[in-house]
Amino acid sequence: MAELIPCGAETMDITDAGAVLSLVREMRPDAAIHLAAISDVAAGRADSARAWQVNLHGSLALANAILREAPHCLLLHVSSADAYGRSFVTRTPVDEEAPLAPMNTYAATKAAADLALGALVGDGLRCVRVRPFNHTGPGQSPAFVVPAFARQIARIAAGLQLPRLRVGALDPRRDFLDVRDVCDAYVACLRHADDLPRAVILNIASGVPRRIGDILQQLLQIAGVTAEIETGPGLLRPAEIPLAQGDTSAARAALNWMPAIAWEQTLRDVMEDWHARARGHEIPQLIPE
Repeated sequence: MAELIPCGAETMDITDAGAVLSLVREMRPDAAIHLAAISDVAAGRADSARAWQVNLHGSLALANAILREAPHCLLLHVSSADAYGRSFVTRTPVDEEAPLAPMNTYAATKAAADLALGALVGDGLRCVRVRPFNHTGPGQSPAFVVPAFARQIARIAAGLQLPRLRVGALDPRRDFLDVRDVCDAYVACLRHADDLPRAVILNIASGVPRRIGDILQQLLQIAGVTAEIETGPGLLRPAEIPLAQGDTSAARAALNWMPAIAWEQTLRDVMEDWHARARGHEIPQLIPE
């Protein structure tokens, strides 16, 4: 694939199978990068019916529309390493052969979609399934751990919040990437699509697990902020994976890809993003005692 050219921009509900079918019929894309999802674990737990509808049935709506209207189209399906779940307890780092054993609703919906699309390959679907590990970067929602920390730290630095940070579990270790490296991996999947095995699955990971509490301390150091740390019970998950680490050797070999952005640079960029938001867009209001 010599060039990657977007074929247009439309807004639609991916759970509306008729709308998805019409769009695919109109666009007849050569490739589709499927990122639409309920991607927040807490949101999936709060509205599990919606998570299943979007993550599983929305994925099937897109895949079936491609099979019917654009069978030449390559579907790049973005699954999640969270789908490995309990497999992290028995093996680490995990490779693509590890069983999917989800431990929360979000992970279960992503695992189900992953398996369902794999089955459709037998019906002729051209599909690359990627399982990215945790990733972050400027612009990410504070529903995720790194921007959740950075937002509070930036507000403290700007005098918008008392020097107190509410956090969840700090001991788990996660395999983090910069989102820009992840996007490079997605582009590489499209460029190498013709060389990839049928029904290929690829982990997208750094291979380096990082303790959540250490990430918090790095952000505080970058911002030059000192704060009291308190655990918010509502921020703790009912089931927590102590260590999640990925084996990404298959992706590196197949795509000639590896992470290029230093983790320290990622954190600095996230912190600067939230400093800018605190200066220009946050409402100046102290959190009460």
